[in-house]
Amino acid sequence: MVAEAEVVVCQQSVGVPPALDVQFFAKAVSSGGGGLHQADLISPTRLTGPIRVSDSADLSASTEDVKPMHKVLDEVLEAEGLQFVPSIRSGSFSDIGPRRYMEDEHIRVDDLSTQLGSLFSFPKPSAFYGVFDGHGGPEAAAYIRKNVMRFFFEDVNFPQRSEVDTIFLEEAENSLRKAFLLADLALVEEGGVSSSSGTTAIAAFIFERLLLVANAGDCRAVLCRKGEAIDMSQDHRPIYPSEKRRVEQLGGYIDDGYLNGVLSVSRALGDWDMKLPCGSRSPLISEPEFRQVVLTEEDEFLVIGCDGIWDVMSSQHAVSLVRRGLRRHDDPEQCAKDLVMEAFRRNTFDNLTVIIVCFSSPDHRESMSPVRQRRPRCCSLSVDALCSLRNLLDGNGNP
Repeated sequence: MVAEAEVVVCQQSVGVPPALDVQFFAKAVSSGGGGLHQADLISPTRLTGPIRVSDSADLSASTEDVKPMHKVLDEVLEAEGLQFVPSIRSGSFSDIGPRRYMEDEHIRVDDLSTQLGSLFSFPKPSAFYGVFDGHGGPEAAAYIRKNVMRFFFEDVNFPQRSEVDTIFLEEAENSLRKAFLLADLALVEEGGVSSSSGTTAIAAFIFERLLLVANAGDCRAVLCRKGEAIDMSQDHRPIYPSEKRRVEQLGGYIDDGYLNGVLSVSRALGDWDMKLPCGSRSPLISEPEFRQVVLTEEDEFLVIGCDGIWDVMSSQHAVSLVRRGLRRHDDPEQCAKDLVMEAFRRNTFDNLTVIIVCFSSPDHRESMSPVRQRRPRCCSLSVDALCSLRNLLDGNGNP
């Protein structure tokens, strides 16, 4: 049984500002619950584009050595360098897996401007992808998928600009943070959704060369940069140190890896039987965590998958498998299916959903790859053949 998603596929190629080789940076935002520590942030080793982690929680470790967000972004957007233009195309695949019910939903929009029409103006190219992994029934994930365009763009007045700058980035994060909250509240007001039904949510946006990922839950987005896997999201599970601290500060507890002994994630939309009454402080929150990177020619594709994938394989294994597939047949849809089949082979126990987003056209990748030189062919001769050849060269061979 395969679940379908609305797909809008249009390749785009529009000139964008150049990039700068900069290091990792983070933004601290004041809030009342929990902390995201520098030790939890991803390493900048060998990264040429900036990756930023931002969250509502305070950074409990010192941030004296972290470059201010606005300064880094300004440097990136104003720098002179190679002008890489993403050529966006995608593919996806979903399967019910060994479960009795399908609770996953997903969406692909390769051309956001065309999808939303002339009322919205975004930096181009622009694209949007989302995976919603439901639990406690399919209602919450299905409701979010059905209304996601309204939640993310219409109801929150998503910023509209012709190019990416610092103001656009900050406004985009604020809008998406509000969108996750509104979607969460809508689930408690929707009569057709059980209070025990919930969903994790991960959303990836591309504006010019900016890749922005918003995540709440344990779906994961992984960037392939020259074959190396770079996590663009952090799994929100109660056992992880940063989430565990926040949960316990808000009065929750972890029992055998489960939040309050019930839920395997510490952030999700819905699950209002764990959040009520509305407005009360709950260890289960819907607020997303953000990561951003400026894409370069070294960035090949993005893998977005539900936890059924990541429960049985590492980010690097998934990236390597997809990369081999793209080099063979250059079909992101087939690569998504291959990744799902690999999870089956590794005995996953969950629903399975994968989206593959490619950032360059096949022609571009061929021009970037080094030219292979032909190796000289060698052959061996028997002793008799070698003697005959020697006699022939000496002029003694029989005519």
